[in-house]
Amino acid sequence: MKLATLKDGSRDGKLVIVTRDLSRCVAVPEISDHLQGALDNWTEAAPKLRKIAEKLESDGSLGEKFDERTAHSPLPRAYQWADGSAYVNHVELVRKARGAEMPPSFWTDPLMYQGGSDSFLAPHDPIRMADEAYGIDMEGEIAVIVDDVPMGATADQARAAIRLIMIANDVSLRGLIPAELGKGFGFFHAKPSSAFAPVAVTPDELGEAWDGGRLHLPLLVDYNGKPFGKANAGIDMTFDFGELIAHAAKTRPLCAGSIIGSGTVSNKLGDGPGKSIAEGGAGYSCIAEIRMIEMINGGKPVTPFMKFGDTVRIEMKDATGASIFGAIDQTVEKYTAPGA
Repeated sequence: MKLATLKDGSRDGKLVIVTRDLSRCVAVPEISDHLQGALDNWTEAAPKLRKIAEKLESDGSLGEKFDERTAHSPLPRAYQWADGSAYVNHVELVRKARGAEMPPSFWTDPLMYQGGSDSFLAPHDPIRMADEAYGIDMEGEIAVIVDDVPMGATADQARAAIRLIMIANDVSLRGLIPAELGKGFGFFHAKPSSAFAPVAVTPDELGEAWDGGRLHLPLLVDYNGKPFGKANAGIDMTFDFGELIAHAAKTRPLCAGSIIGSGTVSNKLGDGPGKSIAEGGAGYSCIAEIRMIEMINGGKPVTPFMKFGDTVRIEMKDATGASIFGAIDQTVEKYTAPGA
């Protein structure tokens, strides 16, 4: 089952069921006006949604054309957005580039930060920033939406609570990160609104590509119209989603609709860092990673962060080449504050 949220002028948008080929959709106000409402009552809502989804697939006359450019992120806002760093290769590169050793605990205890969840970007809306000097970067990620998760849940219990799977662009402002981390109190300014692809899917839609905790497909990242990354999300993922969710729920319960992110999808190449697609590697899911490798190999980064007018497209395709979630397709634009 595939679900999306159309922009309708409201804060939470309009919930629709989408066909597997992303061609048609139908609203379901008799079940819920918005996705959070369905998640709040998933046990009762899911069977009803599935029944309509089956009718939509079998009857081509039902529904209306689905245009992902009119879609918001599946949850335009959420009660919780906690982003992990499951690909420890990525973390290791960050630290190596600045000459820092990585604590052994990073391989056994996930990193996680609590992001802003009150205003997600729509997947085809621009990334507006006031200053290029912020160090604007994309981060291609996998994310899951969970049902209620009790405090102290095990990894197995956490995996059972996964209701929907998405892909994300966790926008990061690299130029602001060092000063914020230097305060010893975590990210805030450096982590603006993120975006999620138009469609969220139930785990069964992914078939064998979903093993219960990892999604074994390449995450395709195009930067300014050229292939930039195709790292397989199921490879080099040190902590699966069950472990990430359990980590988030260690000292607090998670409510239905909470989103847990994987962190930047990153693949190694043997014992060393990954290579660009042009060099025969899997490329990168963020600019920071290629800059780290440039630093390690040449002593200084060469690739600049995003500038106004730059574009990023993040997508995932199934074995037949069909888009699973639709695409995140964004342009960086100059932001001017109201009244400025």
